[in-house]
Amino acid sequence: RYLANKYNIEIAEEAPSAEMIEAQSNRESLFAMTEFAKNFFRDYLWNSEEGVAIGLSYFRERGFTDEIIRRFELGFAPDKWDGLTKAALDSGYTLEFLEKTGLTIINEQKQYDRFRGRVVFPISSLTGRVIAFGARILKTDPKSPKYLNSPETPVFEKKKVLYGLHQTARHIRSEDAAIIVEGYMDAVSLYQAGIKN
Repeated sequence: RYLANKYNIEIAEEAPSAEMIEAQSNRESLFAMTEFAKNFFRDYLWNSEEGVAIGLSYFRERGFTDEIIRRFELGFAPDKWDGLTKAALDSGYTLEFLEKTGLTIINEQKQYDRFRGRVVFPISSLTGRVIAFGARILKTDPKSPKYLNSPETPVFEKKKVLYGLHQTARHIRSEDAAIIVEGYMDAVSLYQAGIKN
């Protein structure tokens, strides 16, 4: 379907069942939710006092250029309990899909953002759709992990995804080789240094 759509080729298909339509609708809602979150984190990085002072300055201190920060669509999650959740609900998104994407955690007492006060790395599918996030804490907190990742969802299976593959796939094909590194920062740093495969 992706290739057919890309090259304007019509595919003859059987009529989808009600279950197939519902499943596809749910997947599209998950993609819409992760796209909203990516834009929210990216805009917060560039346009908020906290994002610029903490997130953007961190990326720049690590040697990232503004161009590479934009290419990988890096962001910053506000250091608030419900910054993303409130913005998404105010924009008409539902709590159901915030929870299904793992962006919002819901328990008996409250609902709160999974990512707070962290720089954010959107994780994309090979076709470029945002499917999950990784986030790094910047302050020392022995109770919080250094890196926090999205849980597995209907659109994100960790074992089937490599961070940065969307940006590097054509370079891997042209080099006929792939260099696998451990972390998000490593992948972005190598790409910026001209090692794009």
